[in-house]
Parts: sequence; structure tokens; C-alpha cells
Amino acid sequence: MIPSSPIRKVFEGVVDRRQMYRLFDRHVGHPFRSSDAGGLHAGEWFEIAEADYDHMLDLLPPLWMRGGMFALAEYLTGSVTSIFFALRVRGRVRWFHGYCDLADRGSPERMRRAILEREALPGRGMTRAECLEHIWSEAHDAYRGHAGADWPVEARGRRFVVVYGPGLGARTRLLEELTIQEIAAKLPGRLLAVTDAAAA
Repeated sequence: MIPSSPIRKVFEGVVDRRQMYRLFDRHVGHPFRSSDAGGLHAGEWFEIAEADYDHMLDLLPPLWMRGGMFALAEYLTGSVTSIFFALRVRGRVRWFHGYCDLADRGSPERMRRAILEREALPGRGMTRAECLEHIWSEAHDAYRGHAGADWPVEARGRRFVVVYGPGLGARTRLLEELTIQEIAAKLPGRLLAVTDAAAA
């Protein structure tokens, strides 16, 4: 059996086209990207606009189309490719992109179900993991990276972001170790209402 990557939302809200292309390759700079790009991306998803769904459908002939979703014929790496979804969520159609490993034939349908389940919940705030993924997705490359040789051995390869604190100036912190206050400071104003969910 092929091990599946966890299905995870990596951006809150609908991305514009520039953001969409940036999120397609949000792991640039990862020390193991050249050998494991598929493992880094598989399972990630985010919401896009209808115009970008149509744009991607017109860009290349799809590998396949079925049930409101299509797969790009151009693979990211190995058997991992982009899947685009048009899904009816709580009475209206919305559009999404996700990376699925097609060596696992059930992965597109599992992702479809996971997106529907996540987005159908009324009034649910972001989880801590979603907050951290959104922060990583939004951070400029100059303010994020992967711990290298100047970090303790146990931290190497893990993601970090630059944070600012009163009287402390700029400093680097491992993404997974951000406090609730640091998460709240990093989230755009439109998302501040959901930071209480970050404790979960």
C-alpha cells in the first residue's frame, strides 16, 4: 500500500492568480526538495477563483476529467500532479486546487471529500496547523527559510520565519514553535478573528 501524505489546507481565503502560481511551488529552497518534491507537496490544497480554474483547464489538455474535477497532464514530479475541483459547498460552487499523488488512485476523491468536509463546517476558525501553513504561504522568501548548518542539528531542514517583538527587533523562529501572540501578529487583519482557534 502507498503511504498517503496528510491532506492539509495551506491558505485561508481565495487566492489571486499571482498567489496561485506562488503556492504551486511554495517549497522552493527546501534542502530536500530535489529528491522529495512530491512528498512535500502531496496533500496540499487551497481555494482559487473560477477564472483561474477555467484558465488552468484551457492551459493544457487535462490528463482526465470527471465529477467536477480534472488533473493536469503535466506532473510536478513523479506521480504527483495538480487536481482542480469545482465543488458545491453549502449551496454555492467554489473552486480549489490540490496536489495528489496519482500512484494512489483514491487520492483525488479523498481530497475532494476532505475539502468538502472542511469547508462545509459553519463558522469554524482556522486550526493552529492551518494558521502556520497560511503564515508560511504568505511570507516573502526573504522572511522565511529552512534551518541550515548554523542551527542546532535537531532543527536543520525545519521551516523558520522572521518575527518581530517589542525591544527584540527581528529574529528567526521555527515555524512550528510560534506562540499564539506571534501567530496573531503574522496573520493578516482579515484573519485576526480566527486566531483563537490556533490553540487547538
